[in-house]
Amino acid sequence: MEKKLCVVGLGYIGLPTAVMFANSGVQVHGVDRNERVVQLINNKQLHIEENGLQERLEKAVDEGHFQASTTPVEADVYIIAVPSPINPDNTANLEFIRAATASIVPFVKKGALVILESTVPPKTVENVMLPELRKTDLIIGEELFVSHSPERVIPGKIFEELVNNDRIVGGVNAKSAEMTKELYEVFVKGTIHLTDATTAELVKVMENTYRDVNIAFANELAKIAEGIDVDIWEAIKFANFHPRVNIHTPGPGVGGHCIAVDPWFLVELAPEKADIIKKARLTNDGMPMYTAKRAQRLLQEYHIENGKVAVLGLAFKGNVDDMRESPSTKVIDSLQDLGLDVVSFDPHIKELQHSTQVATLEEAIGTADLLLLTTDHDQFKQLNPADLQTKQPRPIILDTKNALPADKWEQAEYRFFKLGDGKKEGQLYK
Repeated sequence: MEKKLCVVGLGYIGLPTAVMFANSGVQVHGVDRNERVVQLINNKQLHIEENGLQERLEKAVDEGHFQASTTPVEADVYIIAVPSPINPDNTANLEFIRAATASIVPFVKKGALVILESTVPPKTVENVMLPELRKTDLIIGEELFVSHSPERVIPGKIFEELVNNDRIVGGVNAKSAEMTKELYEVFVKGTIHLTDATTAELVKVMENTYRDVNIAFANELAKIAEGIDVDIWEAIKFANFHPRVNIHTPGPGVGGHCIAVDPWFLVELAPEKADIIKKARLTNDGMPMYTAKRAQRLLQEYHIENGKVAVLGLAFKGNVDDMRESPSTKVIDSLQDLGLDVVSFDPHIKELQHSTQVATLEEAIGTADLLLLTTDHDQFKQLNPADLQTKQPRPIILDTKNALPADKWEQAEYRFFKLGDGKKEGQLYK
């Protein structure tokens, strides 16, 4: 493809997208306002962790198809992939979207295509981007083409899903959508479905809201199971054998840049109609404190007052270094609110980014009365509990992810518990 591409935002979505296009032969200019990020990328170094990203970045830079700077350049296509977080009051913060759009206005030429990949509330393209793009004095849909193609990938499998997942493309008109489809066909093998921009915005938010509501259902079931001598993980497994049932799994909360954020877009859009969505969001937001109180009760049951808890995992999901909206950090806050001492460790987060974080697993668990698994990293799953040196002769462990083999930990003299497991110690079934 002869077109030049400018990608604004080189984070967990923008950087993999940029190098994917560059590896496909497209000339790509990346933009990030963080000078350190730009310097690292141009030196073929990563500021984020993603399987396969290092080698793809090296190839893109070495072949001369990718470079980065802090300012946009003139290009045929612009992709905006910047954050769309929520404010403290759970309303959408769209300033990053507006600012990124405004930043390209001086460089946009006649015939250019602008694509928003960030997940946003419906009507963001219409109400936030188009007013900025009209400052180019180009006619939208005739001289300047605009669309929304939301990312649909999961950290840890981004490159696999960039290629194989279906994509939704919503244009401000049919030509905008067709131009966007033609661009992504450079590497996308999945089906590319065309619609209008607002429908595409709603589809992405719907997808993440569905998952959030499903997780909230699982979390309510977990609370119920703890009071009726049932292991909810076993019950969910059996329920999902039904051909029309797909219950998600419970946990200490919901994190990441999408599921913990996007449902609030719908609540803000229609607060009087989004009752189930809001209730689900509040349920999931309440799980960190629920988890902390469960840990506190376990310490009290074993007559350990003001105990120390080692939180294992700071990332929001297993085998990534992404802490955005991580429930682990909210669990830590809740534990501290309850007066407990907390230490944390995460093997994927190399630089110390949290006040409770220590550099090694040994340092974390060696002084703890209770181990609290909040992230299901493979490294934690592979631990041999018999080799761990702990403060308590029979330490307590609470597994919130159903990631650890109970029998192995109990054989090593651990008091083993799971979130959502109402069966008493020593009664865990295989």
